[in-house]
Amino acid sequence: MIAMQDYTIGQAARLLGVSPDTARRWADAGRVATHRDEAGRRLIDGRDLAAFSVELAKGGGEEEPSYTSVRNAFPGIVTAIKLGDVAAQVEIQAGPHRLVSLLTREAVEELGLEVGMEATARVKSTNVHIDRA
Repeated sequence: MIAMQDYTIGQAARLLGVSPDTARRWADAGRVATHRDEAGRRLIDGRDLAAFSVELAKGGGEEEPSYTSVRNAFPGIVTAIKLGDVAAQVEIQAGPHRLVSLLTREAVEELGLEVGMEATARVKSTNVHIDRA
């Protein structure tokens, strides 16, 4: 039988797209179970981390409900915008993920997107949709 992988607080934070301090606070509050290895490091069982990540994704915080069919959402910050005459390229850094979307210049202007602004990249199949935060 193959043993389930354990994750350190730092690894879990990276996978969840949060800071290690946030992951540590969640563990301290009992939101995700931890155990200690021989060296005394706190670890999270892979199955527990997977279940917690699903729970976290469903929670969505206290934001307005999302009205979209696209479920793979990556909230982040706009890091670059390249405008052409008709098309545009928008880059978003969402935790450890860099997402790039090609869309119309008109869409970028209508959304009022600017570098430094919060935005959410939504991924469905091979398309990335941008929602303004």
